[in-house]
Amino acid sequence: MNVIEWPFRGPEAVDNGTLTLRELRRFNRAVYPAIWIPRDATLSPQEMARAAWLWSGRRGVVAGLSASAMLGAKWIDAGNRPELIHTNRRPPAGLIVRSDTLLPGETTEVAGMPVTTAARTAYDLGRRLTLREGVQRIDALMSATGVQVADIHAVARCHPGARGLRRLRETLDLVDAGAESPYESLTRLIVVRAGFPRPVTQIEVHDRYGLVLARLDMGWPDYRVAVEFDGAQHWTDSAQRDWDIERQAALEAMGWIIVRVSAGLLYKGREAFLDRVREALLSRDCPSFEYSSTARLG
Repeated sequence: MNVIEWPFRGPEAVDNGTLTLRELRRFNRAVYPAIWIPRDATLSPQEMARAAWLWSGRRGVVAGLSASAMLGAKWIDAGNRPELIHTNRRPPAGLIVRSDTLLPGETTEVAGMPVTTAARTAYDLGRRLTLREGVQRIDALMSATGVQVADIHAVARCHPGARGLRRLRETLDLVDAGAESPYESLTRLIVVRAGFPRPVTQIEVHDRYGLVLARLDMGWPDYRVAVEFDGAQHWTDSAQRDWDIERQAALEAMGWIIVRVSAGLLYKGREAFLDRVREALLSRDCPSFEYSSTARLG
């Protein structure tokens, strides 16, 4: 049996002699009508996007989270349904098709497929997702592509009257390419929505020799207060844990207050975490701010 790049269009593989009909059915399985993959294979988000595009007869444009994955954004689960902009409004189960209007300059080519540009992708994500997920997804896309908020606003201006523009504007007021994970985005969003001054992300702290001692997730350099999100590696990697202890001691010796937070605290101990941030900022004479530990994330 010939080796074939997958996903692939089954009828094409049979018609050109790459596979026999028996081989197609015995060793492969259909994920969408006419679109096949090896029987024991699993699809990445990028491969799911290609499968969806092939289903469209190579006429659709990869969009939404699928476009974000093709453009290099991280943290996209293979369980997300692939998304296309296409004229066929009767997609198979497990695929999202939209009939949006695309203007010149709003598509690019990635791996041989038409994909919405980073700015257009962010525009679509920001007006369709919740505030929380929109911030997380656009943060990741900005980090991967370097697209700027101004670029996204420029796309929005070309689509006056489109649905979700108010949500998009609110989301873009809160995004930051400095976030290195969805949890860092969520931490920053919680802090800002609680009424604290907007933190700076990825703060470099230098030692007395001018070398980078640490890069802090977010904080307020003028007051030497920082917030650090502890991911799983901080607990499961003993070397990382030891370094964290030494690093924090060095930062505290330089006058920094480090407020640490984990995923569990963001969900179950949010008020206690925010109280620590408030106490730290007030101890450094940060100007007054309107603080609410129960602010909604949207």
